[in-house]
Amino acid sequence: MTAVLTGIGGFLPPRVVTNDDLSRTLDTTDEWIRTRTGIRERRVVSDGLSTGGLAVSAGARALRSAGVTRVDSVVVATTSPERLCPAVAPEVASQLGLGTVAAFDLTSACSGFLYGLATASGLIGSGTADTVLLIGSEAFTTLVNQEDRTTAPIFGDGAGAVVLRRGEPEEPGALGPFDLGSDGALADLLAIPAGGSRQRSADGGLGHGTVATADWYLRMAGRPLYSQAVARMTQSAQTVLKRSDWSVADVDWFVGHQANIRIVQAVAEELELPEERVAVNIDRVGNALSASVPLLLNDYAARGDLKAGQRVLLSAFGAGLSWGSTTLRWPDITAEPVN
Repeated sequence: MTAVLTGIGGFLPPRVVTNDDLSRTLDTTDEWIRTRTGIRERRVVSDGLSTGGLAVSAGARALRSAGVTRVDSVVVATTSPERLCPAVAPEVASQLGLGTVAAFDLTSACSGFLYGLATASGLIGSGTADTVLLIGSEAFTTLVNQEDRTTAPIFGDGAGAVVLRRGEPEEPGALGPFDLGSDGALADLLAIPAGGSRQRSADGGLGHGTVATADWYLRMAGRPLYSQAVARMTQSAQTVLKRSDWSVADVDWFVGHQANIRIVQAVAEELELPEERVAVNIDRVGNALSASVPLLLNDYAARGDLKAGQRVLLSAFGAGLSWGSTTLRWPDITAEPVN
């Protein structure tokens, strides 16, 4: 038995921040951001909306898409939790009316959704759960210094969700083999230094007052990250293609994490995938971390570009460093357009 995708949903916060909006407070321009990242606008949380609320909205849509009101487990992949403790997943399950089901968070940055798919597959394959609601949800702009011109333009908020059920390996929607990896030796290339136990134990538990303000926000080494992202996503994607017994010509859509349009294009070029088979929505969503891949799937399914029976290659790369890929044949499901 294997995990089969049977429903999908997405949600974006209503507040739109354009490149022109950012240029009013940052030393940057719309052209500079677009040519380097492919982003022209992103969604940003406001009015008390945060990771949990985004997850509930996306999760509700995925449940509707699947035509179910109950699942056995809820997994929330996020890099921007509501609190350090407890996990947000139990609250999300409660607010969705799912009761006392197993619920937990998973943290693997931009690779979180791929790691979540593998985790959900494990729950189903082991017989622990028959159905799993997996949500990638991020309010990561709250952890980005809005005065930093290198990081503020890149990230956006949102949530994407899928429902997975127990099924047969040959069914449409069945997840294929996985490839997952990490390199903790390069963890500092993309990190938020403060906030965890390392900093608290080092300063005697005095906390926020002894920490430089900049340490509470994301730090990113762009150039080495670019090289790592292209190399790792390419290698990982090639691995799952081989394990799936697919050629590049078999792939109808490459759905890669939307970190930067240049990274997506470079990976597609390395894989020798034509541009018309590369899914992209970074221009209006930005880098939504663990929500990126499910939001992209939902977008293409909702507008009819992603059709039942098509073969999809998924790949992501993020902090950790971490990466992952898998394959699936798209099922016959209905997706609602995001707001």
